[in-house]
Amino acid sequence: MGEEEAVRLLEGLVRIPSPSGREAEASAWLVERMKETGFQARVDEAGNAVGLRGSGKKEILLLGHIDTVPGEIPVRREGNLLHGRGTVDAKGPLSAFLLAAAGADLSEGWRITVVGAVEEEAATSKGARHVLATRSAPPDFLVVGEPSRWDRIALGYKGRLLLDLSLRAPLSHSAGKELLPAEVGVLAWERIRNWCARWNRDGGTRGVFDSLDPSLRSFHTTPEGTHVLVELEIGFRLPPGLDPGRLGEDLAALLEDLEGARAAFAFRGAERAVRLPRRGPLAAAFLSAIREQGGSPRFVVKTGTCDLNVLHPAWPETPALVYGPGDSALDHTPGEHIDLEEYLRAIRVLRSALERIMEANR
Repeated sequence: MGEEEAVRLLEGLVRIPSPSGREAEASAWLVERMKETGFQARVDEAGNAVGLRGSGKKEILLLGHIDTVPGEIPVRREGNLLHGRGTVDAKGPLSAFLLAAAGADLSEGWRITVVGAVEEEAATSKGARHVLATRSAPPDFLVVGEPSRWDRIALGYKGRLLLDLSLRAPLSHSAGKELLPAEVGVLAWERIRNWCARWNRDGGTRGVFDSLDPSLRSFHTTPEGTHVLVELEIGFRLPPGLDPGRLGEDLAALLEDLEGARAAFAFRGAERAVRLPRRGPLAAAFLSAIREQGGSPRFVVKTGTCDLNVLHPAWPETPALVYGPGDSALDHTPGEHIDLEEYLRAIRVLRSALERIMEANR
């Protein structure tokens, strides 16, 4: 497939809105494009777009995600830039996976599977979990598609824990001494933020990847007779070694006494942090492929969470890494766009890396 056709494939996929839970149209469209490029393809029971090329016993699994966060961005090309929701996170990497796998010289005894997974952005990772549940064996190599720039390889992602905190506080007068219900919610948030700061300080945290980072995602108050329901959604990015279950226990103890408010906790989206080794045949193949394209490859770790956090703990012996074109600083933003030259260069890197892996592991 030529460069203009490669750009049209990405643009066509980006033009189909696919926020988490509403990926069906995009998955069906991508399956048809997979078939056109020589894959056996289908939409699986979870809604993933799945394409298979080859029938060998050895397998490379390329898993990206087809869903996006909400908020459409008008799809348009401005010079060498393609604007639109998902161009970076992560339809750019997914489209690069498909085209690289379609164009690679398939060695005897190998097969390549490409998956466009659903609900990665919803913290459910429904698509990746379905892949785990329906496979009889892990792949020989795993590449997860997220933006890392064409010349960088991501080897680490922080863990995650989400807390839905509900506080039922009695009404009080703004002229009185008691905290207002909304202020009780602010007190809870400040207590959590200060506790995390102490955790980082006491642990001698050396950098952002090793820190425990809280974020206040939403804050709502709802009158209920003589009380007010205060609801907070709080997210935590976890460093390696921090168990989400233990963190939940510590947070529950921290919030036991909040100015007479009755607290209820619901934890979800728990994932451990992952950090992968730099050495190995998979990383070596990508390093060589990036250099072949004139790049100076670098390893990075990321402060977010992705489907690697789901797959790697289940397949700890499978060599894995994260790769894909795009600037992750544009993830989820109103200005999301991808440099098309970077996208095309990433396809070439991926194709070369796939061929190197298969050739070196016949």
